[in-house]
Amino acid sequence: MGSQENKFSSDYLILKPEEATLLHLFLFTLPFGYRKLRNLVDCPVAKENSYTTFGNRWVIFISILLQKFLLAIANLIKYCKSMRGKFHKTCAAPKVNCKEWKIIGMEKNIKLADDDTFKYYGALTVMASNLAYQDYNSPEPSVVQTVVNGCWKMNLLGCYDFWNDFQNKATTQVFMFQNTATDPNVTVVAFRGSSEIYDWMVDLNLSWYNIEGIGKIHGGFMQALGLQKGTGWPKELANPDHDFAYYTLRQQLRDIVKSNDNARFIFTGHSLGGALAVLFATLLAFHDDATLLEKLQAVYTFGQPRVGDRRFAQFMENTIEKYGFKYYRYVYSSDLVPRVPFDFNDNLWYEHFGGCVYFNCSYNGKFLEVQPNKNYFSPIWLISKYVSAWWELIRSLMIPVIKCSSDYLEGFSNLLLRLFGLLFPGASAHMCLNYINSIRWGKCNHEKTLIPAAEHQNVEKMNISNI
Repeated sequence: MGSQENKFSSDYLILKPEEATLLHLFLFTLPFGYRKLRNLVDCPVAKENSYTTFGNRWVIFISILLQKFLLAIANLIKYCKSMRGKFHKTCAAPKVNCKEWKIIGMEKNIKLADDDTFKYYGALTVMASNLAYQDYNSPEPSVVQTVVNGCWKMNLLGCYDFWNDFQNKATTQVFMFQNTATDPNVTVVAFRGSSEIYDWMVDLNLSWYNIEGIGKIHGGFMQALGLQKGTGWPKELANPDHDFAYYTLRQQLRDIVKSNDNARFIFTGHSLGGALAVLFATLLAFHDDATLLEKLQAVYTFGQPRVGDRRFAQFMENTIEKYGFKYYRYVYSSDLVPRVPFDFNDNLWYEHFGGCVYFNCSYNGKFLEVQPNKNYFSPIWLISKYVSAWWELIRSLMIPVIKCSSDYLEGFSNLLLRLFGLLFPGASAHMCLNYINSIRWGKCNHEKTLIPAAEHQNVEKMNISNI
């Protein structure tokens, strides 16, 4: 059945963590384990030999093992939530404190030509990416509606919960708003990131499809954006049974352009949401939708995982050059997610493009060609990651005291993540709060001059004076 679903692509690799057993995984690591390949992955018969080497088998083994571990945790959490729901129910609309959603630069009359535009839109998009994690189905008015319309004085255009044809459920949440506070011509599309453990499974999944003319693209990201079983990415969908993210959002943007010749768009997201923002622009280029791409002002992503291979990266470099939109990929310190899926080899290879806006743990920002420690697990960076995690925990406790204000308290859940980061630094570094703080308190020249990785100092200086 899987081959029929994937027949739109001549080359693909689909991992099957739900179907694979621990016995299959163990046997797969043995010298003749390649015979168990079909129990773990789906790929064209002619390509099977590409994944029989020990190195490729080991990478597949690690990816599926991590996904099975997360799947077990997800099932446990699902059970706990179901039990909690039986005893605790609420219908009250959530309370919103506008101070928590303040955008740096909102108090200024910023124009697009001003030097503050880079920081302002960085602040706006990171807050929008954070807001995307809120529950869209909460009692009216929802947090998203209250923050956008009430706190930001902007115009919420819609909140969406889009269908995933491969998971047979809605998995992709997006909201759109018009920046009436500073420039009513700008519409922001914000994709929700990895809000559940299932989303983290997608980040760690090495599955990909080869799309002719583009390259290899992460399968889970494409499925979340509206990939069609058997047909892939047809240019138009006739009478679909469900709302799919790419096709619905594209039509919404087309309608905006028809009513406003000066319209411009910004795509953004944190984590998985950042990958979807990039892939949305990719598909517009794939379908030669010049009208929308010419209106695309920028793509801002925060803690974004890799989306495709080297050919995909080159395709996006060419697209950015052709249409002239900006691409800002923010990476904070030792964040794990921008370093997955791994940049490993030709068959299991993902690659970033366009450089990055890198902030170290002292919120000092630089434009780099490649983020330091690009695959995360380098032993050279081991001590630095743990020192940074301790520093981030101490700083989170010190800031409210130094500032003499409870406004800087991070909350109990964030504190737990900081503590977890002492064991696994890459996880706590991925918090959206780190990106918010980097933009609020950090320093970064808005001139996009990429610093070669070889010239970048590999030691992060801890300077509390930036706080």
